[in-house]
Amino acid sequence: MRNPPHILIVDDNPANRDIFETRLAVHGYEIYTAGDGEEGLALARERKPDLILLDVMMPKMDGIEVCQHLKGDGDLSCIPIILVTAKTDPKDVVAGLEAGADEYLAKPVDQTALVARVKSMLRIKALYDQTQEQAAELSQWNENLQQRVDDQLGELERLNSLKRFFSPHLAELIVTSGKTEFMESHRREITVVFCDLRGFTAFSETAEPEEIMRVLREYRNAVRPLIFEFEVTLEHFAGDGLMAFFNDPIEQPNPEARAIEMAIEMQRVVADRRRRWLRLGHELGLGIGVTNGYAMLGVIGSEDRWDYAAIGTVTNIAARLCDAAKHG
Repeated sequence: MRNPPHILIVDDNPANRDIFETRLAVHGYEIYTAGDGEEGLALARERKPDLILLDVMMPKMDGIEVCQHLKGDGDLSCIPIILVTAKTDPKDVVAGLEAGADEYLAKPVDQTALVARVKSMLRIKALYDQTQEQAAELSQWNENLQQRVDDQLGELERLNSLKRFFSPHLAELIVTSGKTEFMESHRREITVVFCDLRGFTAFSETAEPEEIMRVLREYRNAVRPLIFEFEVTLEHFAGDGLMAFFNDPIEQPNPEARAIEMAIEMQRVVADRRRRWLRLGHELGLGIGVTNGYAMLGVIGSEDRWDYAAIGTVTNIAARLCDAAKHG
């Protein structure tokens, strides 16, 4: 509701209009007046007042008709209406209320009662307006909440898909940045780490399948946390072979040094498992190849499977170095 409230007085008697306007203006209200029903209806549609004082017996259109028109208009139906009339028969009062009037004042109007009814109706209007504002705010809040939920679900889906290739930290950085250019083919200098288990082929030819799976689980459980710790991009981890690279899709400081540090940690954690494997008669160890160079990187695959891959001589050299490396 506006401050001060706006009141429309509709009465075909100029003296009545003047009395009502004088009595109400002293309370700071903004007053409009109309001399008949048609003029009052037009002014109500134009100004949308906070309260209407409406005479019943008027030329052209009486107060009951005006009231019916106002309450039938969605934009105006919430405006409180006080019918002011000399017709005090109960049937007339009922007709006015059924037409949608909110209050009824009989002429001659007691001025104290007039001011009290006006204040009462304006309080109701203020509460209604407050409720509408809160409902609009709630609706907007719900829309914003739904949008935030949709955005977060989208981020989670992207994050889960990216975690196939990248450590959680790298995946979150990519999602936060909103950049997707790295998915396209691009050339960059990277440091590649290639590793697999020494003696695994011979072991897998003689060991039971259950024992092979147990060894692979122990090996992966030892090495995989280092992928996350060193924020390296994992291209593949199949069987006993692992290939990962540094400096893409996020550029990293000192990728060569980080790769060597990770390789040393890999040897350390696998050495703990290796002692157990040797006690069980499994001649297994870990070989690692590390090299640096340029490669083409990006997403490759088909509709049912996508991989983030590095292609180039640098990956082949890392694999050959790994083949040549003995345990440790």
